[in-house]
Amino acid sequence: MSAADLRAAARLSANARQASRILAIAMVLDGFSREEAARLCGMDRQSLRDWVHRDNQEGLDGLADRARSGRPASLSWVEQGKFSSWVEEGADLARDGVVRFRRVDLRDRIAAEFGVSLHERSVGKLLRRLGFRRLSVRPQHPKSDPAAQEAFKKTSQASPRRRSASTRLASRSKSGSRTKQGSGSKAR
Repeated sequence: MSAADLRAAARLSANARQASRILAIAMVLDGFSREEAARLCGMDRQSLRDWVHRDNQEGLDGLADRARSGRPASLSWVEQGKFSSWVEEGADLARDGVVRFRRVDLRDRIAAEFGVSLHERSVGKLLRRLGFRRLSVRPQHPKSDPAAQEAFKKTSQASPRRRSASTRLASRSKSGSRTKQGSGSKAR
């Protein structure tokens, strides 16, 4: 391919890193030194050489990043689905012995159910990856009495007090102390 063809391919590329590699090869074809072309495209001369070899072997598709294998997940997709349903259902005092799940509790339940040993931080990472956030609503205590709570709310309401005009003016002040309107000093 010519340098103009490579530039057109770089414009059409959805991957910015691949486009940068294509442009570096186009610069070499235009007469730039390999070192200068690599520096202008943000890579080392040896890296540019490796990309040229890969382009010669595989074409422009070879300039894209390859998928990395990485470590396999500790829990399968099915197990992650079950874990997610546990978190959404919440803790049961009779079954789990707690009113609210902590990462330690989830770690212990994962070990008991799936036989997988995870660290607390790994449980937290798994929760974030599944879309759960650290903040949650406070659970209702099993021995709470909603009727008594409503009765307490009705009897403990404070009577509304009227504020005086000076208190309202003082509350508008940003300095924290009471001020009078129009009391600013004039510069001489």
